[in-house]
Amino acid sequence: MRLKIAQVGEAVLRAQARALSPQEIASIEIQQLIAHMKETMRDAPGVGLAAPQVGLPLQLAVIEDSEENLKPLPPEDLAERERRPVPFHVIINPKITTASDRTVEFFEGCLSLAGFSAVVPRAHSVGVECLDELGQARTIKASGWYARILQHEIDHLNGGLYIDRMRSRTFSSLDNFSRFWKGKPVKEIQAQLENEFSSTSG
Repeated sequence: MRLKIAQVGEAVLRAQARALSPQEIASIEIQQLIAHMKETMRDAPGVGLAAPQVGLPLQLAVIEDSEENLKPLPPEDLAERERRPVPFHVIINPKITTASDRTVEFFEGCLSLAGFSAVVPRAHSVGVECLDELGQARTIKASGWYARILQHEIDHLNGGLYIDRMRSRTFSSLDNFSRFWKGKPVKEIQAQLENEFSSTSG
């Protein structure tokens, strides 16, 4: 069953999600929710979906970056973003325990801000402790695009959206991103936007 995805402005996206107990994780209700979220994420399509995005303030998210997602993308883009296939998995009650000092900046979108994108700085690598869909403890070490996905989804569980972290001058509709910026390096885009701002504000 495909679930309705909440859009920016809905209060649930700004709520602190609550942790799930092992008993709740094992319940039919949560296992069905995971199955429905998986279907919704794939249908959207997206690479992650957090429970608050489907109206439930729970510390649960599903993640998958499949081979199919990567096929249409130029190899140089995949290399620059360090984007590799990530099999489907569930993170429950996740906590970022380590984050690299090195940050990387790329355009990022969100199913709850349909039709928009912006440059967002994120830690290049993170360590995450969480429970899986069986309630088993799991430690994840991630870098590149996978680390970005994890940080994005964990933000959702804490009431955050990428617009809280974005380089605001890069915020763009996806149509205009494709029209003006697609294929250009992020640093070049940022420099051009800053130069235009300086010339109009001076």
